[in-house]
Amino acid sequence: MPSLPEVEEIGPNPAVPEKLLKERFAKLEKSIPLTYHKSSHEFVEYFIYKKAKFTQTMMERMPLYFPLFEKALAKHGLPTELKYLSMIESGLNPTVISHARAGGLWQFMPATGREFGLYQDKYIDERFEPAKATEAACLYLKQLYNIFGDWELALASYNTGPGNVKRAMRRSRGTTFWTIYNVLPRETRSYVPQYVAMNYMMNYGYDHGIFPESAEFQIPNDTIHINGYIDLATFCNNASIDFEILKKLNPQITKTILPDQTRDFVLKVPSVQFTYLVSNRSSIMDSCTRRYLASGVMVAKADSTKTDSLGNNGSFPYVLASNVQNASGDEDYEEDGEEETIQRSRTKRVSYTVRRGDVLAGIARKYGVSVVSLRKWNHIRRNNIRRGQRLVIYKEVKETLPATRIAAKPRPQVDEEQMAKQQRHTRKRYHTVQKGDTLWIISQRYGLEIGQLKKRNKIRGNSIKPGQKLIIST
Repeated sequence: MPSLPEVEEIGPNPAVPEKLLKERFAKLEKSIPLTYHKSSHEFVEYFIYKKAKFTQTMMERMPLYFPLFEKALAKHGLPTELKYLSMIESGLNPTVISHARAGGLWQFMPATGREFGLYQDKYIDERFEPAKATEAACLYLKQLYNIFGDWELALASYNTGPGNVKRAMRRSRGTTFWTIYNVLPRETRSYVPQYVAMNYMMNYGYDHGIFPESAEFQIPNDTIHINGYIDLATFCNNASIDFEILKKLNPQITKTILPDQTRDFVLKVPSVQFTYLVSNRSSIMDSCTRRYLASGVMVAKADSTKTDSLGNNGSFPYVLASNVQNASGDEDYEEDGEEETIQRSRTKRVSYTVRRGDVLAGIARKYGVSVVSLRKWNHIRRNNIRRGQRLVIYKEVKETLPATRIAAKPRPQVDEEQMAKQQRHTRKRYHTVQKGDTLWIISQRYGLEIGQLKKRNKIRGNSIKPGQKLIIST
């Protein structure tokens, strides 16, 4: 993404006639005003003459991302022309990070991303995941429009924040973008004109001699679910998958591995290699999901407990029983009549409510985990916890299985009537909002989507207050 300029002035002899731009802006205008202004005129010429290569790149990337944007915008009832905004934000680069640490196609700051449900840790940053980031952008844009009731002001606040726009309105006593224009930060003054100019270029670029050379499209892909550690470089090497393609399909992965605590991660793999992957799944998954125990014995980690693109054909999920040795060097088998059994380690998720006097070190010692892991699982900075806080803990437990159970079976089909009965008999669970809680923190604590939490509690926007009682399950 090139560094776009601040506001520039049009020279005395603009190359593109003002009358022509005014006529074309009027033709393009739908829900969002495309106001002619000397700054929008300047940016049209900037994208034609100074940054023609950037404009061409945007034309080439449109087929890759615009179908996704259009579907999400339609779902939320938002103007379809908002799809051009991501070009100004990120240059349609899903992993770009700004100097201010905003990231992804829609340039979310870390805190704002978390507020709108985009998970971030050392290994995963969902600001870079196109579908989830676009969903979050739609929610944010809708919220901003509800605040101002004006799309130009909403776009300006997407760039600089609603607080800055409100301050500019108070200082200037203006009520529209153009009446507060002169008191906005310089970058924000150019933001709306850049959007107008990019909208124009994507519709009339051909008239100015700019054409895409090679359009980009989505790589056909299938999915597998990952639970536990996996070395992605080794996985690609043994599955004959180009690692760069895997990164392009999964831009939210920021490292070459996924850690032990990974749960239900949906990994996209190119369809052209999927048949080979399924045919050689045992050796491939063996090579990249193994880890060493203290005794030096290699133990296969569970790859998945859910079905993938192939459905219930048994190809995935893939699990290997642990091959644990005892002190004498014999395998840890037990006989039950004529049937042999084998012990397998699995990871169990438990929750713990912080009590008065608790410290992280004590909780970690109680459950046999490290303080570092406990902090990472619960997104805790430093060692601050508070009474009533719910902590998530992943604990290794052993279970005994028949020795013949090597490959995991798909989850059994649950009778819908039986499930409905179970749901009817499930008691409601509540959470009382504590100081510092956000919808994202609460949703992560209970394994919910923010949308689910808001729907159950009829919450509009993202505001909650301490003492508020939220329904977690019904």
